[in-house]
Amino acid sequence: MDATPRFLQLADVAEVLNISGAQVYALVRRHELKAIKIGGRGQWRVEASELEAYIQRAYADAEQFVREHPFVEGSPTPRD
Repeated sequence: MDATPRFLQLADVAEVLNISGAQVYALVRRHELKAIKIGGRGQWRVEASELEAYIQRAYADAEQFVREHPFVEGSPTPRD
């Protein structure tokens, strides 16, 4: 059996991405991260493959940003 569960709670996703649960919920509600609502209380779950796809899109977006905004030596750098 695979050690990684197929579906993750939003708190698990938050831990993987090192962001808050509220930020994960916002990603889901903005349709940036696909999730499903299951059970009587409507608990959100994110499929592990969807989280990986989101991460790959984030890498592609960052790569495009870097290409469009080249680093210029001596210019101020933004904070994280």
